[in-house]
Amino acid sequence: MKQDKFYIERVLGGDINAFTYLVDTHKGMVYTIALRMLKNSEDAEELAQDTFVKVFNSLKDFKFESKFSTWLYRITYNGAISKLRKKQIEVYDIEDSVLPESEVISTYNAINEITKNEQKRYINEAIENLKEDDAFLISMYYLKENSMDEISEITGLTLTNVKVKLHRARKRFYDELKMILKDEVNAIL
Repeated sequence: MKQDKFYIERVLGGDINAFTYLVDTHKGMVYTIALRMLKNSEDAEELAQDTFVKVFNSLKDFKFESKFSTWLYRITYNGAISKLRKKQIEVYDIEDSVLPESEVISTYNAINEITKNEQKRYINEAIENLKEDDAFLISMYYLKENSMDEISEITGLTLTNVKVKLHRARKRFYDELKMILKDEVNAIL
């Protein structure tokens, strides 16, 4: 983003207050990444603060070879992984599975039947129920609209690995959504 570059250059030139723009612009997604990974609002807030302190102290090392947001989200992601490791939470590899197109279509049709507010609630609930890596990938790709190349750069995974993990995360997301919608239908009936 051109505005990011402008403010980064101002910060590097000594205008420390210009960093406020960068924080205000990106704090929402930094917190979202942290929360999706850590599943705890206090830890997410702490990680978001730590991330911006680290970014401020490392800003001189940013070379504009990628978008600032990509660099920032990578620092956030790596911080979350470190925090998870410190808590000794194991991140398990995910098994391979294919989602039949008919299930995707039926889930899509069911989602279109509900209001936008309900959609947001169900989508957020489904994401909350996912493992940290899955929630992160779904959020970055669909909610933040990062490309697979950008996600690869953020996570340090190969592009192929990102594609496979995103496919699997999508499958688990649909499964969660189906369970939530099934529970809702059963509650209504």
